[in-house]
Amino acid sequence: MKDTHHWPKHFYLVASGQTPPHHKPTRENMGSKAHNLLRMAAIGLPVPPALVIGTHFTRSPEDCMLPLFSVGLPALESATGMQFGDPRQPLIVSVRSGAPVSMPGMMETLLNVGLCEATLPGLLRQTGNPRLVWDAYRRLIATYGEVVAGLPGALFENEISRCTQGKDERLLDFSELRDLSQRFLALYLEHAGAPFPQDVRTQLGGAVQAVFESWQLPKARTYRERHGIDEAMGTAVTIQRMVFGNSGCHSGAGVGFTRDPISGGNAIWVDFLANAQGEDVVAGQRNAHGHEVLAQTAPDAWNELQATALQLEQTFQDMQDFEFTVQDGALYMLQTRSGKRTPLATARIALDLLDEGLIDAETALERTRALQDSDLSTLRLVTQNPHKPGADTATPLAQAMSACNGVVSGEIALDAQRALERTAAGVAVVLVRQDAQTSDIAALDAAAGLLTQRGARTSHAAVVARQMDKVCLVACSALQIDEARRSVRIEDRTFAEGDLITLDGNEGLVYAGQVDTVSVTDDALLARLRSLRTAAKRSHHKPEKHQHPA
Repeated sequence: MKDTHHWPKHFYLVASGQTPPHHKPTRENMGSKAHNLLRMAAIGLPVPPALVIGTHFTRSPEDCMLPLFSVGLPALESATGMQFGDPRQPLIVSVRSGAPVSMPGMMETLLNVGLCEATLPGLLRQTGNPRLVWDAYRRLIATYGEVVAGLPGALFENEISRCTQGKDERLLDFSELRDLSQRFLALYLEHAGAPFPQDVRTQLGGAVQAVFESWQLPKARTYRERHGIDEAMGTAVTIQRMVFGNSGCHSGAGVGFTRDPISGGNAIWVDFLANAQGEDVVAGQRNAHGHEVLAQTAPDAWNELQATALQLEQTFQDMQDFEFTVQDGALYMLQTRSGKRTPLATARIALDLLDEGLIDAETALERTRALQDSDLSTLRLVTQNPHKPGADTATPLAQAMSACNGVVSGEIALDAQRALERTAAGVAVVLVRQDAQTSDIAALDAAAGLLTQRGARTSHAAVVARQMDKVCLVACSALQIDEARRSVRIEDRTFAEGDLITLDGNEGLVYAGQVDTVSVTDDALLARLRSLRTAAKRSHHKPEKHQHPA
């Protein structure tokens, strides 16, 4: 940028070759997510340009609007070579939250901001992909309606269900998505009492205001209370050029971990959805696939992602949780942060990073300081009781994807109120839901485990469950929930709310009733942890050598 004299305080630009005079770009000022974007861009990773509005504006978002539109947005336009609202070469952006401390899924995100009747032809001209254009537009109308206008999300979800009639919405063609967009516009007008805003600056201002205000959402407040996070720190807002994972068969969106967050094993761990946007993966309403689908969809991007995962660990010196998009075979990195992990994984990852020379013994000790010996034990099922040789072997009812290991038994609870009531009565409960939703955080905190019909291992709710060390199974396709009858069906068995089930997070299996368990300790890992602590004590108590005069 040539004109840097008037660069506003508390604004930050993430873009290669663009160097406005940032005022103290720290995690506290620009949020952890944006600070990590800045670091990823600095080491040459493919990060779409972004403008960051600092945490300073959380208490009074209206104060950021003048510098946003007078200086910040023009700088982002210059970095991207696109104009916001331009009918021929429109800049389309995402608007994301990002506090100094990671709070997965607790605040709002809007994608595809800047799409309107005037810019739709421009995006079509840019991409040559009418399906992408109408898919992005209907997503914006629905999300803006829910997040900014306060409309119930079910309004739009029900319309999608009516349109798809049970088939995957990714199979809708552009004309069906165009019709869906028109129905969404009508729903918005009917229920909001005003038309969906066609002025892109109105869209952006509303999105930024809503994301700042999401700092005070009940789920965000609950998360802060449970994790001792200071409310005063606030959130930043990142406005980033959109890349489109919903642009066809060589595109998609994913979330990954550089190591296994359950066991701590040194292997990349990815959830991926082809021809989809990132919210499809993290929102907990879609079932994702593993890295095999990514390798088939975009093999070059998969190879690049593996190299990028190694680079992230070298830079941040810890296991990373990252989000990415593949557009027409090209990889883009959208986020990285230290990954939430089980206590078992905490120990293994710290000790492995120490052995690999990425961290020192003092750092490894600090990361494992809170661990007890029992944290390195895992409950495992005893499917046949050795004391009852003639007893039947327990038979699983269904398979699901495991987001956190261990075994738990409990009464079925179908909503937060039931889960909290039964837990208050001293009863263990398993929260059974259609989707893994972060709005269930209070119930999840009370429950012993979570079972969902849909969702991904890397959805925000699954990440939170793993951090809480709750057994969590997602994407159980054999599960059907009947809210009216307060019952669930798993394969050919029907269970009433209050019936007992068992979740085996080690194997991803669901059982009827309560199944016996045994605690199994990872003795080798425990020995490594004890060795580290013993060595540290010896070093601490080692007497100093006294210098004697010659």
